[in-house]
Amino acid sequence: MPTRYGYQPCREFNVVVLGAGGVGKSCLTAQFVHDEWIESYDPTIEDSYRSQISVDGRQVILEILDTAGTEQFAMRDLYMKTGQGFLLVFSITSEASLEELKTLREEIIRIKDDENVPIVIVGNKADLIEQRMVDRKTAFALSQQWAAPYYESSARTRTNVEEVFVDLCRQMLRRDDSLDANGTNGDGGDNYYQKPEDLSTSRRRRRRKPKDKAHRCAIL
Repeated sequence: MPTRYGYQPCREFNVVVLGAGGVGKSCLTAQFVHDEWIESYDPTIEDSYRSQISVDGRQVILEILDTAGTEQFAMRDLYMKTGQGFLLVFSITSEASLEELKTLREEIIRIKDDENVPIVIVGNKADLIEQRMVDRKTAFALSQQWAAPYYESSARTRTNVEEVFVDLCRQMLRRDDSLDANGTNGDGGDNYYQKPEDLSTSRRRRRRKPKDKAHRCAIL
């Protein structure tokens, strides 16, 4: 929020990337953070990233949690409770992956007790046109129903990769500014912006072989 001298402090937000396994969440996140395409990856691993970007002239630091898509309900609830913005990712080649987003959104709203949580819907693998199973009309209708922006992206070609994160940043900035203006962002009891340190520092791990390892980016 601008001060009387025009200084705008760097904002820091927790972003959670959610979706069914195999929809390209890790590839999407890696393209955004590292500008690289991951040809193969282990879907049982969750990972965390830290990235700084400029959005409309404002500096934003994103703590991004790339979920594995196979979390137990307790862990998923924790991610949702502490996340401030969510990328809900499905594959345009899978109708089931779109259906899963409906459950994820319902859980987010239930846990946050807020129907206006910053969300961007992402139809990934847009380069696989011949394998498309979800048409644009269906996805767009869902985005209108949820009042959430919808993008079709391709992690392979980097199509709309940056755009989905920037759009989510804009939503979080607007919400943050609104909370600041109302005096509810901070220690006044609003738990929407729970701090990352409230979580366990053991973040990156395989489901079969957990590792108690602290990370530089303690996300969510």
